[in-house]
Amino acid sequence: MNNESTKVTLVGCRLAKEGQEFIYWGESPDCSGCKIKGTCNNLEAGRKYRVEKIRNGTVHGCYLHDQGVMVVEVSRTPVVATIESKKAVPGAKINFEPIKCSEINCEFYGYCYPKGLKSGDKCTIVNVMDDVDECLRGKSLKKVELSL
Repeated sequence: MNNESTKVTLVGCRLAKEGQEFIYWGESPDCSGCKIKGTCNNLEAGRKYRVEKIRNGTVHGCYLHDQGVMVVEVSRTPVVATIESKKAVPGAKINFEPIKCSEINCEFYGYCYPKGLKSGDKCTIVNVMDDVDECLRGKSLKKVELSL
């Protein structure tokens, strides 16, 4: 981990644990009157992050988080997704496109439409994991870890 891959922000005390992963969903309307909202809302909405380090343990009051917020360092974390098997090459750079599927009851649906990735994202395949043998649409898919 280096300083270029981490960002200083504020997170709710319940999330302020090293290794805790979360998706930042964007600024809440409750933040409108807060003087420190710029520090809390400096992440990209819809992206997955991991708390790497707690800065000093000081708790700041917050309109949204009942136990307040703390200063932490976060980094983006890889997202597990499914892609076509033929594209699943470790280290390959791809433009992520969700697998087109309407089988919302499929156990893999959440990997086909993973939280933390958007259509068109430029990603690197960090790790090729498992074959998806039970695709309800019969597609040849693999689970992979993608890094932005």
